[in-house]
Order: sequence, then C-alpha cells, then structure tokens
Amino acid sequence: MTVQMLENLDADEFHLLATSAGAEVIEHLFVTRVKPDAKYFIGSGKAEEIATQVEAQDISLVIFDHSLTPAQVRNLEQVMKCRVIDRTELILDIFALRARTYEGKLQVELAQLQHLSSRLIRSRGNLDSQKGGIGLRGPGETLLETDRRLLRVRMGQLKARLEKVRQTREQGRVARQKAAVPTVSLVGYTNAGKSTLFNILAGSDVYAANQLFATLDPTLRRLDWQGIGTVVLADTVGFVRNLSHSLVESFKATLEETLEATLLLHVIDSSSPEMLEQIDAVEQVLKEIGVDVPILRVYNKIDCTDEEAKIIYASKDVPERVYVSAHQGLGLDLLRKAVHQSLMGNIQNFQLTLQPSHGKLRNQLYALNVIQSEQYDEQGHLILNVHMAASKLEQLLRQAHLSLVEILGEQARQFERPLEEFEIKE
Repeated sequence: MTVQMLENLDADEFHLLATSAGAEVIEHLFVTRVKPDAKYFIGSGKAEEIATQVEAQDISLVIFDHSLTPAQVRNLEQVMKCRVIDRTELILDIFALRARTYEGKLQVELAQLQHLSSRLIRSRGNLDSQKGGIGLRGPGETLLETDRRLLRVRMGQLKARLEKVRQTREQGRVARQKAAVPTVSLVGYTNAGKSTLFNILAGSDVYAANQLFATLDPTLRRLDWQGIGTVVLADTVGFVRNLSHSLVESFKATLEETLEATLLLHVIDSSSPEMLEQIDAVEQVLKEIGVDVPILRVYNKIDCTDEEAKIIYASKDVPERVYVSAHQGLGLDLLRKAVHQSLMGNIQNFQLTLQPSHGKLRNQLYALNVIQSEQYDEQGHLILNVHMAASKLEQLLRQAHLSLVEILGEQARQFERPLEEFEIKE
C-alpha cells in the first residue's frame, strides 16, 4: 500500500503511475512549500504527521512525485519506518514490468543500476561511516566501494551489449536508407493511443491498453503504403513529464528510431485536460535527444471531444495537424492522406515515355497504383500518365539510372538538381 506526496496538480497522472506499478493507493497528500526541505524534502513536521498515518494504517510504502536525494530517502525512512521511493524509482518499476524484449530488459536494468549507484548509502546505512579505533576503521567504506565497483562492471557490460544492439539496428537503418525506404515513427505522451493507431496502420497486434507505458520496447513493421511503396512504421516508448535525464540516456537506443525517422507522427490525446502540458513534455524530450525531423501532429480520441475528423494545413499540400479516433476508426483515411503528402510532397500529373526495356519501372508504377492511363505512340514507346509526388518519381528514376530528360521531356526541367546527375551510367 502507498501514500503519495504531491506538490503540483498532476494528481491523476501520478495516481495512474502508482496503480500501473501495482500499488494500492490509500491516500493522496498535497504539500505546499516555498522550497524543498534539505533534510526531509517536505519538512520535519509533515514527515512526523505522515509517520503517524503510516503506523496507524499499517502502510508499507510512501511514494513521492519528485526526485529525492539519497540522504532525504534515508532520513524519511528512518522517520516513517517503511520504504520510501521517488518518481524515478516508480517509473523504473513500471519499466521493469513492461519490458519484454532483450533490448528492453537491458535498458531497464541499466537505468535501475544507474539510479542505484547513487543510493548505496541507503542499502549500507549501518556500515557507511568509520567509527574509529583499532579494528573499527573502514568496513563500511570497503563494502560500499566493492558494491560500487561491481555496479560499474555490470553497467559496462550492459552498455556494451546495448551498443551491439544499436549497431545491429544501425545496419538495418542503413539498408533501409540505401533502398530509399522511409520510416514513420510514432511518438507521444504515454497513453495517448500510439499503439492502437500503430496496430490499425500496420495491421499488427502490438499490446495496447489504457495504461501508462503499455509499450516499452520499440516495434517496427514494414508495410506497403499506396502511392509511396514500402514504408517502415515504428512505435516507441511513451513520454511523461519530469522524465529524468538518466532515463532518457538509458533509452537512447530505442529513441534512435525517432532521431533517424523520415517523419514523426506526434500522437496527442485531444481529450486530456492537460493536453498542452503533455505536448510540451514530448517536445522537450525530442529537443533533448536532438530530433530534427518533420513532425505531423495527430490529435487522437476525437470521439471523446466531439471534434470532427479533418486535416489542418500549414500551407498548400503541407499538412500540420490531423484529427482522428484510432479507437473508433475515424479520420484514418485522412491520416493516410496526410502522411502521404508529408512524405511525398505535392502530388502532380506527369507524362512518361518508356522504352520496351523499361518494364521494371512500369511494374513499380503499377504497384504504387499511380498510373492514370497508358498508350503506345507511333514509334512503339509506352506513354504513361501518372499522378504521383515528384520526389517519388525522381527517386524511382534515380534508382533505375534513367535520364529524366528521356523519360519526362520538358517536364524534367522542374527538378532542381542538375539533369546530368540522372544520366544513364555506363
């Protein structure tokens, strides 16, 4: 059982964090202070008051919605006679419950050890000081240093294993980039509906539930997107406010899919009363890890807000926001259209002149479902009228080492790069 301490008004989220970790919430207490107390964080009087409640109700755990120093945790445990944990330890416990894959378990263990390494003073509290005198010097220091050394060794092993995972992921990413396969990564506040949306778009069965951090491990799915071709869709861990820097560091291997994505879908819970704060929290983490990728905001759960499904454009053919309901299946066609426009740019009509030897290109265009009509001219050339993004057509011609002038004629002049880049290579 747990008593929870709050200074701010994020009570609902903190309550959900505690229950997601399996705690039974007995009471919420709000403490207002001008600045934290150095010894107890909440002040000695309030600490004694909570200690009385802990004893009277036989409470076994007190959770603070803030980061505590090791000394504060030790002092609070001495007064309250029960375990005391802070927000970071609570989130780490949830991560440990959710991790399923090898990579996820490595990241969670590394984050836990990094957090524990600064808190050994608590676990060795009865041996952490030298008492002086013959035969009484240094046992606590020796034990603590041994523990710290073992922790450093284990953290080094975990970092090495995570580096191998990162290298493997990088190899797959390089292969996708060589094949010009775009990656669309879903990011957002935890419980915004990312995994539900991911399952619908990818036809997958990733675990999705009304829980914080229901998805911890990164999930990638390859799918065929009409008009674009092969696309890799990535689902990532959700964010929360006040996510400690150590947790962000531990999960950088996961978040690299976000760094290297072609497009980010920022999934937002439009029904949340704290929507703006949640958007800021996500953008702060993205900024911290150095993301510089185009972002399309997806306002989810419009079935709870009576908002209509729609696309809001920043400028012509440049979508900025999409309003959908993944649960009810509202606006998903609009979302696909917005992703298509974001990835491929402006859709245009082109007339292509193909030789009989260009059958592979014709098949690719048919696979993309962009051919409007086809006919043969007097010389036996195949004339195709296609409706597609200029960037996608340019990509296909580059991959086939075909001349833009030969295929497009005068229309080739609208492409910015020099035409000689696209000449047939011997």
